[in-house]
Amino acid sequence: MAGAVVAPALATPARSAPRRPTAGSDPARMALVTADLDGFVAVVDVERRRVARRVATLDGPRSIEARAGAGALIGHASQGAVTLLGGSPLGVRKVLKGFAQPRYAAIAPSGRHAFVTDSGNGELAVVDLRRGRVVHRLEVGAGARHLTLDRLGRTLWIALGSTAATLVVVDAGDPLAPRVVRRIRPPFGAHDVAFSPSGRRVWVTGGRAPRLALYRAGGQRPVAVLAADAAPQHVTFGPHAAYVASGEGRVLNVHALADGGVRHRARTPLGSYNVARGAGVVLTPSLRSGELTVLDATGGVRWSLRVADAAHDACVV
Repeated sequence: MAGAVVAPALATPARSAPRRPTAGSDPARMALVTADLDGFVAVVDVERRRVARRVATLDGPRSIEARAGAGALIGHASQGAVTLLGGSPLGVRKVLKGFAQPRYAAIAPSGRHAFVTDSGNGELAVVDLRRGRVVHRLEVGAGARHLTLDRLGRTLWIALGSTAATLVVVDAGDPLAPRVVRRIRPPFGAHDVAFSPSGRRVWVTGGRAPRLALYRAGGQRPVAVLAADAAPQHVTFGPHAAYVASGEGRVLNVHALADGGVRHRARTPLGSYNVARGAGVVLTPSLRSGELTVLDATGGVRWSLRVADAAHDACVV
């Protein structure tokens, strides 16, 4: 499985001019995109390919995570706060203070709890989404950043830093009493971590190295190391594919889950670091151009839209 893969020619993204936001209810399929330089979340109508409206937030909205029925969470690392979004139309439900540098979140399958990494305190915070409050904090290690939760909501992997020398595995079976069960030293400084849809594999991306490492969920060492484009990379999944974004490489690669091989490569704007999937589409926002690029399940670029001065993270609800 390891090694470089010969890839087809890069596809060029189609562009769509932004339209004026409109009032009213949210569209049935919407993408939420954080505008960290402008202090809002763009609500993008995926069907009509336009910004439907903007939700004002605290300054510096960076990460965003959502789950059907649970709303969305925004991490404001510079403000030490987490914003909870909910309702219809979607709006700010509550702002939680008391964090140092909240980074990324994972929402439990039940929709009741969310796990938030706080890199400033080296903690994993558990948020009760119904009550809108932090109900537990677990010390995991300095620099806690990217995290991933398996499909059953029982196990978390956390990278300690943007080029992490250590990955922490947490038993989250009881969300009110999570516990660290082991630590892993990856073969390179790790950035993003992501469970595959089956929950049997964890993909780990490079913080500086153009490589990917694949682990068994219960493993201590990678079962394969693959070549990748420029670091840092981020990864999300479809039923049969992994989508790996390289913001510096200006490319999104579609990997087959079966063997890790690259099946398609799409050209994306510079700075398209984060990547998310939902409702049959793949999203990658650009920090450099403020564009949101939307791709289909095969990795074909469907359209691109400028949503802000800088677009940090995105999700589908």
